[in-house]
Amino acid sequence: MRSEQRARGWNEVKTNDSWAIFKIMGEFVNGFEKMSAIGPCVSIFGSARTKEDNKYYQLAQSIAHKIVDAGYGVITGGGPGIMEAGNKGAHMGGGTSVGLNIELPFEQHDNPYIDSDKSLDFDYFFVRKVMFVKYSQGFVVMPGGFGTLDELFEAITLIQTNKIDKFPIILVGTEFWKDLMAWVKSTLLAKFGNISAKDLDLIHLVDTEDEVIDVLNAFYKEADLSPNF
Repeated sequence: MRSEQRARGWNEVKTNDSWAIFKIMGEFVNGFEKMSAIGPCVSIFGSARTKEDNKYYQLAQSIAHKIVDAGYGVITGGGPGIMEAGNKGAHMGGGTSVGLNIELPFEQHDNPYIDSDKSLDFDYFFVRKVMFVKYSQGFVVMPGGFGTLDELFEAITLIQTNKIDKFPIILVGTEFWKDLMAWVKSTLLAKFGNISAKDLDLIHLVDTEDEVIDVLNAFYKEADLSPNF
């Protein structure tokens, strides 16, 4: 009897999952239609918990301003903290300011610096991450938590496996990233051989907004500006 009840319950779950396909498709279609018109952009990632008086908030704002001065737009996750700083810098610089929002239980809400026609809402993380990767010409990664690390390592994995074209990944803040990068080099690379040295070629560790722009400009002297995938 219990096994029959479990089977009925499982069949109901599978039916609901099937209908979710249409919502997922809708998020992809809306995202592709809006994002395909934004032009070359750079994504800025970092903690939603970073306050306005934090030096990395201020640095992210300055980096975003320099990015739009260099002819790119800025994409963020659309929320508070570093995301807000990125959109604020792009907005103040008169450039494209895109926000890819997702509903979260505690942290996420739209920031006021996103262009009104470039604010997108997502329910699914994986759809949102496709938009970041497909329509970014580079990742600027500020100090952050698990979500920031997830986005960083997914991008590295996709480049490593040739699923997307290469683009620069710029880690900002030596004090924050140096121990992680030392572990990657000493443990993943040297001790266990789980990656190759060339996997790290596109990762740059910097501390200033000018260094960010130098990395982007150096890369795109040799590469075309175009969507991935």
